[in-house]
Amino acid sequence: MTATMLGADGKPRCHWCSAAPEFIAYHDKEWGFPVDNDQRLFEKLCLEGFQSGLSWRTILAKRENFRAAFHGFDIDRVARFTKRDVERLLKDAGIVRHRGKIEAAINNAGQARQLIEEEGSLAAFFWRHEPDAGQLPSPQSVSTSAVSIALSKDLKKRGWKFVGPTTVYAFMQAMGLINDHVEDCIVRDKVERARKRFKRPTG
Repeated sequence: MTATMLGADGKPRCHWCSAAPEFIAYHDKEWGFPVDNDQRLFEKLCLEGFQSGLSWRTILAKRENFRAAFHGFDIDRVARFTKRDVERLLKDAGIVRHRGKIEAAINNAGQARQLIEEEGSLAAFFWRHEPDAGQLPSPQSVSTSAVSIALSKDLKKRGWKFVGPTTVYAFMQAMGLINDHVEDCIVRDKVERARKRFKRPTG
């Protein structure tokens, strides 16, 4: 498999874009660009958890439904969800109806609130785990790393669920903690410039 694919504009992009037309916009505008918004970080980690055992195409197609069902992934609101909300979500055909994953998202909202109290923000906590440049493997050559394993263990110790090393690594790729666009991809340099301008959150 080649590392890149040519889009309709004739420009090279990461090969995974070829799996679905809707991946192009996600790849070009979101994937890998650094994020410091707690709500977006929480949303992404939840959606990566829902993706476990499924494809990202499935989750991306349902993302707006997830946002509606989970009130935009407002951390405080999700943390207050009750058993009645779980039953409501299990009847919602617009999302992935998996009790364990739904309950994990609610649980993780509570853990996120605790983490924000301790660290000042989710962003400050997650960006503290940004790998050093020397720790990075070749783009898209691995699905876990020493950092994602350590971060996964830390989150699990704090009571988070559905945050295994692969899920955490995918989260790191998407939220810009690493630039995992392949070398020839037209977006790689854009992401690198964004990461250089990005002010790492501290609290």
